[in-house]
Amino acid sequence: MSPSSPPDLVEQAKELAAHRAVDNHVTPAVRVLGVGSGSTIVYAVHRLAAIRERLHPDLVCVPTSFQSRQLLVELGFRVGDLDEFPRVDLTIDGADEVDAQLNAIKGGGAAQLREKVVAAASDTFILIADHRKDSTQLGQQWTQGVPVEVVPFAYATVQRQIAAITPGSGPGLFTAPTPQPTLRMAQRKAGPVVTDNGNFVLDVDFGRISAPQVLFERLIQLPGVVEVGLFCGMAARAYFGQADGSVRER
Repeated sequence: MSPSSPPDLVEQAKELAAHRAVDNHVTPAVRVLGVGSGSTIVYAVHRLAAIRERLHPDLVCVPTSFQSRQLLVELGFRVGDLDEFPRVDLTIDGADEVDAQLNAIKGGGAAQLREKVVAAASDTFILIADHRKDSTQLGQQWTQGVPVEVVPFAYATVQRQIAAITPGSGPGLFTAPTPQPTLRMAQRKAGPVVTDNGNFVLDVDFGRISAPQVLFERLIQLPGVVEVGLFCGMAARAYFGQADGSVRER
């Protein structure tokens, strides 16, 4: 499937990946389930509702955003928070892009901080996406940049510091000659996007990223940075729905 695939094939691919992940991993032994954010997760939650009788009778879902919480409540699932359930058996979440080592870019929906916290609290972390998100290297398919969540009063300073990061020697951290951090603006209101945590988001174009863990460590150390949408070494498996009706697993 190419980025220009018809919308119905893209949605079919998302649904295929979501159903496969739920069917393979949400067993009756899963008591606490992390539920991620984004359009692909909608299909996962509806699949959970369809197989409700096969789930743990006391299943608790820990959502990563207002969107997923609202959908879970609408479908009659019990929702909880990490302060009550600090250990999560399994989390299923979408991704903006996944590389060959299962590193991922997440945060296109501005929920990267809560997604990262829930994923880190999980025994198993599973990614679901359509084939457009499947890459050899981060930045190959996803060109909107890496989301960096920052406290509002520090965003301009963080922008300047990120722009000063160099690709490095040898193979380098990334291919862009100069990182381009852009404050994410809201689409239907004046002003920037504000996360569920009251922060701003910078989208940073690094080009192709050859060392995502090293880049994450550089970014997270900047004062004012709350979280970075690079999820490195966290996922156990990824499912990619294909246009031909199959699902690729990695």
